[in-house]
Order: sequence, then structure tokens, then C-alpha cells
Amino acid sequence: MKIIDRFSEWFELRKKIGASTLGFVPTMGSLHEGHLQLLRQSVEENDVTVLSVFVNPTQFNNLEDFQNYPKNLGKDVGLARSVNADYLFLPSYEELYPDDYTYRIHESSFSSIMEGAFRPGHFDGMLTVVMKLLMLVKADRAYFGEKDYQQLQLVRGLVRAFFLDTEIIGCPTLRDAEGLALSSRNSRLTAGELIAAAAFPALLADVELSDAVVRERLEALGFSVDYVETHEDRRFGAIHVGDVRLIDNVFLSREES
Repeated sequence: MKIIDRFSEWFELRKKIGASTLGFVPTMGSLHEGHLQLLRQSVEENDVTVLSVFVNPTQFNNLEDFQNYPKNLGKDVGLARSVNADYLFLPSYEELYPDDYTYRIHESSFSSIMEGAFRPGHFDGMLTVVMKLLMLVKADRAYFGEKDYQQLQLVRGLVRAFFLDTEIIGCPTLRDAEGLALSSRNSRLTAGELIAAAAFPALLADVELSDAVVRERLEALGFSVDYVETHEDRRFGAIHVGDVRLIDNVFLSREES
């Protein structure tokens, strides 16, 4: 696996890759099994796989959250190599944002609810950096996890709106043995908090409960709840476990009677 941290080097490599199919997995690092599953799928479906690691400051509305975001580049390099990624792209803020974020992408509908309501500016930063990365990498396919389903839908809309050539592939959420969605932020939870947090996806998935009841039960368990909302047969939620914020979503399958 080759590590690239300069645009000029990437541009030369992209020319050499040419018509080979290229898969892309954009991340903020602190890789876990969920990221590795995206990489494995890309390796299987494409001739070349590129992983990017960039903790994007423009999508954090909370400076403390940005500063505390887990980082372990050495571990990330080893994990990426273990699944046969071809390139690791490490862009700098200075090259990605030569305008210092004076130009940005804004979606005015779906981004205003749920995560958008509780994290002002988050989706502007996310969409802006994804647009930049997709234009730089020029991938045939890009892989995103369904844990961030609102983000996934917004990225799909971005690609349609701006006629980008990259196909966006959504990949199922990976969960631990207790059902908790894998997340880089899980590493900041204590053992006790990890056990307690398993109630979050279990309650979201209970089709017999209304959104309001799910919220009430989460609060009764001691979690601070930002939202529990259902949109098109998918229930979304965000909670705080100690000082760690977790999000999740589940498809509410209802068997026909």
C-alpha cells in the first residue's frame, strides 16, 4: 500500500491508474471492523482501492468533539494493509481548503432535520469535503456505511445534483455482539457504558413502540436523548452516553399479517 499526502503526487498516480476501476472509502480514521468491511467490498469489486483519512474540522460544530476525536494513524495503516487497500490518501487542511472554507456546499431540506438540527453546519462541512474528495479521487464507486444513513442519503443527493460520475454504495451497519453499531467513538466508552448502550439499538428496533415511547425509555435508562424520529420505515436516534454522543438507525421491518 502506498501512502500519499500531496495532491501533486496523487494527480500523477491517478493518470497511471487510468481506466482501471477505482473504489474509494473516505474516512476520518480510527478504523474499526465497519471500515474494514467497506474496504473489503471495494477491493472485491474494483481493480484499485483508495482509502482516505482526514479528520474534517468543518463538520464539527463542537470544538471539544473535534479535539477529542480518536486518532491512531499507525494502527490505521496496518489495518488498511491487512485488507489489501492499494493507496492511503492523507490530504492536509491547507490543500483541501485553499479558500479556508469560504466556499461550501449547502443542502436546504433533508439536512435541516435530525443531525442537522442538533449539529448546525455539520452537513455543510461533510458535503463540502465529500465533494472535494470525490472530485480529487475520481472514483468509479465510493463506499459509505448505513450507520450514518442521513449522511449517505445526502451524499447520494449530492452526486445526483452535481452530475458526478461516482456510484455511491451503501453498506450495512456492522454491530458488536450486543447489537451496538460499530463506531470510532465507541472507543471512548467505558466497559459499563458499552453494556448500557446496547439498549439504544434494541429500543430503536422495537416496532411495537412509538418514537415517543422509545425516547421515554431511553431517558428512563439515564441517557440524554437528542432525537428519536422515524422517516420512511427507518427509525433514527441520537443519544449521549456520558460525554460520548452516539447515533444509529434501524429499518423497521413489519411482517404482513
